[in-house]
Amino acid sequence: MATPSKTATTRKPNAAFMKPLTPSAELAAVIGSEAVPRTEVTKKIWDYIKKHNLQDASNKRNINADAKLRPIFGKDQVTMFELTKLVNAHLK
Repeated sequence: MATPSKTATTRKPNAAFMKPLTPSAELAAVIGSEAVPRTEVTKKIWDYIKKHNLQDASNKRNINADAKLRPIFGKDQVTMFELTKLVNAHLK
């Protein structure tokens, strides 16, 4: 017996993620001052981290803060899992 095939449905992005948010002055120093969606904020933060080689060499899950990231993080080093929570506090 043949099994019925399931129709593929395309998943729509969550509107909350796509809503442009304005970064704080501290975050704007890293990603720019224009309003962008959360997904784009995360992408720009990671681009900045990789460009400036801020991932910890011994543990890639840790991110070392430079002068621009320290006001956002509030400390010298954070894990990649803390990153989103800390960045969200700087979005309106």
